[in-house]
Amino acid sequence: MNIIEELRSLDTSDPGRWPFLVRAISVLVVFVAVSALGVWYFVVQAEMPILERAELEEQELRATFEERQTKAANFDAYRAQLAEIERSFGAMLRQLPGRTEVPNLLVDISQTGLGAGLEEQLFQPMGEVRREFYAELPIRIRLSGSFHELGNFVSGIAALPRIVTLHDIQIRPVNPDTYDELILDVTAKTYRYLDEEPTGG
Repeated sequence: MNIIEELRSLDTSDPGRWPFLVRAISVLVVFVAVSALGVWYFVVQAEMPILERAELEEQELRATFEERQTKAANFDAYRAQLAEIERSFGAMLRQLPGRTEVPNLLVDISQTGLGAGLEEQLFQPMGEVRREFYAELPIRIRLSGSFHELGNFVSGIAALPRIVTLHDIQIRPVNPDTYDELILDVTAKTYRYLDEEPTGG
């Protein structure tokens, strides 16, 4: 208790009269506090931007790592998906007629209309329209017949082994007074893959 009483009786305005041990401890406390403030101001504060940049870089690296880890974990699935896409693409390419098959396909389209019981009034192959990796082969067609015959024609086109699409479809009656006989104006398009183009020449 004597130490506590001595500390209470110290004159804060005259530290030179304090006991040596108290003065030494006070100087040590002040030194530690000043040192801590100096370290905080000159070291920690100066290094803070570097630390923040390092933390940001760590977050970016972690995000990159997680993304790559996810890709690596799904690599086999991606490879299988790519193989499936290549198989599907190959199957679709096989549905496109080659240059030598186009005349036969034109006959097939014409025969589909006749086979459905329609009367062919126009069958006009147009010029080839080139796209990025394929060419469109449009054919203007005019057929006349009943509604069911027109439906059979469309079903027959959809069943062809090669891809044929129908565009600009217009249906109107032959006679405005009756709807038993209809006229179908349509543009049929088939497609040819351009990679088979002969090189050289």
